[in-house]
Amino acid sequence: MEKPLVLYIFLFYWHFLSALFTVEAPQSLYTVEHGNNVTMECTFPVNGKLKFRDLSVSWEKKDELKKQVYALLKGEEDFKSQHSDFKGRIKLLKENLNLGQSLLQITDVKLRDAGFYRCLIGYGGADYKTINLKVKAPYRTITQGVVSTGDNKWKLTCRSEGYPQAEVIWQNREYEDLTDKANTSYETGSDQLYHVTSTLTIKSRIDEIFYCIFWNKELQENTSAILHIADTADGVLWTESRRFVGVILIVAAFFGSVLLLMLGIRKARANKDNRTSVSSSSTAKLSKDKDTHACRGASFEDKELKCMQIEET
Repeated sequence: MEKPLVLYIFLFYWHFLSALFTVEAPQSLYTVEHGNNVTMECTFPVNGKLKFRDLSVSWEKKDELKKQVYALLKGEEDFKSQHSDFKGRIKLLKENLNLGQSLLQITDVKLRDAGFYRCLIGYGGADYKTINLKVKAPYRTITQGVVSTGDNKWKLTCRSEGYPQAEVIWQNREYEDLTDKANTSYETGSDQLYHVTSTLTIKSRIDEIFYCIFWNKELQENTSAILHIADTADGVLWTESRRFVGVILIVAAFFGSVLLLMLGIRKARANKDNRTSVSSSSTAKLSKDKDTHACRGASFEDKELKCMQIEET
């Protein structure tokens, strides 16, 4: 009989104390971009100097299964029960507890962090508030591609990633809707982001522009890119000119080498002829000198006859 009475008194005072102890949430909705940090807040009455040993703080995420985000029990942090989704990314700013503020900081926010969080405070009484966290990932960067497929046909491509799923709209210079002519595909990775690729194949003249627009209906945001079909003829001519000049240089080098070779052969022949002529002259001179010497040692009649022959020679 005594135990039920004690339990009844405890429950009565617990509800009484809880009615006096109220937790508030200055902001019930937080919106943060994927990869950024967020700090959510709930407040509680301190009434003087805070006694940490009497304080318990709990943050939990309300999914299909409850996930423990952070726990401070009787002034001591407890990470044993923390869910793996939040390991290494959670911090409670304990210096603000003295002011009656429970500030939970989540770093490098993931898409899976979105949802409802419950801030529960126990300090002489107990109460909680629910806070909603939304995570968005705008399609900020668009990768473009313009490829010619011949006959004035072009393949225009836009790629981006974000969340939630976005619609891709195509327009021309006159803002006519060309979306029906485009092919758009969606893929999701481990990061839960949508990887979107949209391709428009169209026949167009040179110096035309097109727009691809990523429209995020849920966030009421859009990001656009301009694709310019430029005149690349100059670049082609420049490339062909370089090839033509290269061929000319090769041909010129070949003929130059042949010419030098021919000149070398002619020079070698000329030198050979010169050497032959000099040799013949030397032989004739030696023969003449010999005959002259013989003329000098002969008799007057013989000398005169030989000398006459030498002179005729």
